[in-house]
Amino acid sequence: MRLESTAIMTIQCFLRCLSVCVLVSCSTSFRTLAADWKSALMPATDAWKDTPQIFTFNNGAEPESIDPALITGVPESRIVNELFEGLVTLDPKTLEPRPGVADRWEISDDGLVYRFHIRDAARWSNGSPVTAMDFYRSWKRVLTPSTGAAYVYQLYAVKGAAAYSRGEISSFDEVGISVPDRATLRVELAAPCTYFLDLVAFHTLMPVPVDAINAHGDQWVHPTHFVGNGPYVLKSWEPRQKIELVPNDDYWDRSTCKLERVVVLPYDDVDTSYKLFLQGKIHWLPAIPIARIHEVQRNPDYYAMPYLGTYFYRLNVNRPPFDDVRVRKAFSMALNRESITRHVLKGGQQPASWFCPPVAGYEPVKGLQYDPEGARRLLRDAGVDVESGNTLRVELLYNTSEAHKKVAEAVAAQWKKNLNVTVALRNSEWKVLLGDMSNLNYQIVRSSWVGDYGDPNTFFDMWITGGGNNRTGWSNARYDALLAQAAAERDKARRNLLFQEMERILVEEELPIIPLYIYVNQGLLDEAVCGWFENVRDYHPLKYIWLEE
Repeated sequence: MRLESTAIMTIQCFLRCLSVCVLVSCSTSFRTLAADWKSALMPATDAWKDTPQIFTFNNGAEPESIDPALITGVPESRIVNELFEGLVTLDPKTLEPRPGVADRWEISDDGLVYRFHIRDAARWSNGSPVTAMDFYRSWKRVLTPSTGAAYVYQLYAVKGAAAYSRGEISSFDEVGISVPDRATLRVELAAPCTYFLDLVAFHTLMPVPVDAINAHGDQWVHPTHFVGNGPYVLKSWEPRQKIELVPNDDYWDRSTCKLERVVVLPYDDVDTSYKLFLQGKIHWLPAIPIARIHEVQRNPDYYAMPYLGTYFYRLNVNRPPFDDVRVRKAFSMALNRESITRHVLKGGQQPASWFCPPVAGYEPVKGLQYDPEGARRLLRDAGVDVESGNTLRVELLYNTSEAHKKVAEAVAAQWKKNLNVTVALRNSEWKVLLGDMSNLNYQIVRSSWVGDYGDPNTFFDMWITGGGNNRTGWSNARYDALLAQAAAERDKARRNLLFQEMERILVEEELPIIPLYIYVNQGLLDEAVCGWFENVRDYHPLKYIWLEE
């Protein structure tokens, strides 16, 4: 049942209740379990057969890529999760690990060794079998520095993986990934990792067709050359127009897929996509026009639910004026976040001066509170004459979106009022923004982070020195050491204390980022859509979705 709009304000409670931390620590076979859980997701009757199974949704942006090793954004992951499948998938209702390419796995008693067994029926879309060696080669590709995988650290739980990626060891034989036979992948971890199965389900660890990549280079993602192993394949890609997916007839679980065509639209203009939804031309709209929020909330197709994600601004700490921590702190303290969520967004978002939402028992620290006078003192200490006409001028970059624009305008107005700072707003397409962010071609940039798994670590490991998703130029040796301690810490309470110390460095001491609010996942879903379940990660595999008028 969808949450009513009046329930949105209980987001923090829901986040605590719905956050998922997966722990599997015994030798387990999932053959029987697979049949039980999946049967509950299937249509109860054949009534769906009377409805054309063509599902259309607006993805909000032109994807930067559909290479699982390279993507970093939500728009890309929505597509990649349909084109590829990992050893493990996630239950769309509970987010628990379920069999994917592997039909079963065993975990050693000490939690260090995983043995994944590839199902006999696993196939690439060209009909060739998916083997354990495909995962071995794909994971090696992620760990190879020349690949440029921003999420390479998702494999660092594996023994020797971080050392190989950093060039500290040269032989991949020293990495804890091996292939005892074509149907078995053996993985040895550096230390027990309670959420490793969740990582295995993540797109970075999905297999890619290495032979096709070697043959076609970057063009392997073109529909002519594309090879995937997921429930759907890439039929067409018309840049800035649409992407079409059709069922993969060689997929091992083809009979589960009811949709015969998926149309993915890249419109960043939410008003345009909203009109298309009202005209019945779009089934799912994951973002809504905030200028018409009250109108949208009255629509029976509106939904709102907690989301394990944070909206924040990155600061380029290598470029003035944000190379001075006093300036970074001042910009954070000059923001009235509650005013932004209440008067601009109006959707129940939770103002946040912290970065990690409550998850798996973790409670965030407070962060720097709204204090305009304190912010002005910090700027004066940094040598900025707040009262004179010779004030700071900075640029704020955001990707094209009505909501991002309105938030940026509100933030700029507060900085002008409280700090006498002039803010130039610059918007760009999603792909351009990602490039500028990676190249540190910005002063302030709009960002967001959605948890990749139900553990606080997903919000903290990205800020490690040189991390592919850091993108601020910031480095802190004490932070890196605490992250390493947390990775080795088995006691949950002590581990959460380490995370809190890291969060204090992030949002109270060093401020390479300015958190603004915790997301609410809100959108519009046509009542004809079935098999769509609410969860805190907005994870909706189309394999289980069908249309029924």
